[in-house]
Amino acid sequence: MSTQDTEVLRGLQGLADRRASARLRAALAIGTSPDPRFLDALVERCAVEPEFSVREMLTWALIRHPPATTVPRLLEEVRSARAQARSQALHTLSKLGDRRAWPAITPALLSDTDDEVARSAWRAAVVLVPEQEEPALAAALATQLGRGGREMQLSLSRALIALGEAMVPTLCAARADPDPRVRTHAVATERLLRDPDAGFESAVEEAKRVVLLGGAAQEG
Repeated sequence: MSTQDTEVLRGLQGLADRRASARLRAALAIGTSPDPRFLDALVERCAVEPEFSVREMLTWALIRHPPATTVPRLLEEVRSARAQARSQALHTLSKLGDRRAWPAITPALLSDTDDEVARSAWRAAVVLVPEQEEPALAAALATQLGRGGREMQLSLSRALIALGEAMVPTLCAARADPDPRVRTHAVATERLLRDPDAGFESAVEEAKRVVLLGGAAQEG
């Protein structure tokens, strides 16, 4: 066995080590000296890795490999039945920023029932979207307004704000939604767009007052 083959075997064994510190070192070493023979193992490890810091190092190692080989493999993983596999593949695609991946960002992913997959899809979408597709993306993202707790809603607000002016008509329409959670989230996002330094909690509280007063005015 050649020295290079020995190093590949050592790297593969490191990725499977039960110790998180060993897996972290292995991912670092693989990213430092990329080799296409590691690609499948890196992607597979992303799907099951429990430690956040190791997952981030795995992503770094993946983006050190040529996009021509990495992107197609990640696009396969986006269709996986495993939620973490989809989430990590989307996260890595957002880091690569290769717009060839844009067609893989489907409405099903943007509304995935798994919160982490949906959040990863939102972040990837606003990085990869072609300019002419931004209004359609804004409309798709707006279907998720009001979803989840504060962190989830903040993630969606950030994605919408990243689209800039393309999302303004969609937010205006959402202000008339019959669901007060949707209206509140839309108003809070508009507030953050106007004042990026405003905290999300503050924006939500102001939005609640706006929605409540608007409802009272309509009743009157």
